[in-house]
Amino acid sequence: MEETMEEKFGNKDAVPKGNNAPQEGKPTIIGESILIRGEVAGEEDLIIKGKIEGTVKLKKHLTIDQTGDVKADINTSEIVVSGKLNGNIAATSRVEITKEGKMNCDIKSPRVILADGALFRGKID
Repeated sequence: MEETMEEKFGNKDAVPKGNNAPQEGKPTIIGESILIRGEVAGEEDLIIKGKIEGTVKLKKHLTIDQTGDVKADINTSEIVVSGKLNGNIAATSRVEITKEGKMNCDIKSPRVILADGALFRGKID
């Protein structure tokens, strides 16, 4: 029988060995001090608080937090932008730019929501 982290180190809050999967329903968060260059892809919700340069391909919801700074082409189902975004967006469901959002990009989506105070430069298709 495989020994758990709690049994091995006496920490009841430790995750059992071999269980590295994120908890169901909770988004993955890219922290403020993180910089990713390249392609980010996945099938779960993602919150970006740090920086990404490259491409982002998600099947679910993407949030760019107020501290997020993204220079990427994005393919996703749904996106909410409260930070900075330079690139192009293709969303199958909707794009929302909050009043804190700053975007310089082209958008292709069936629904686009621009909040009063949002900064947007680009084309909407």
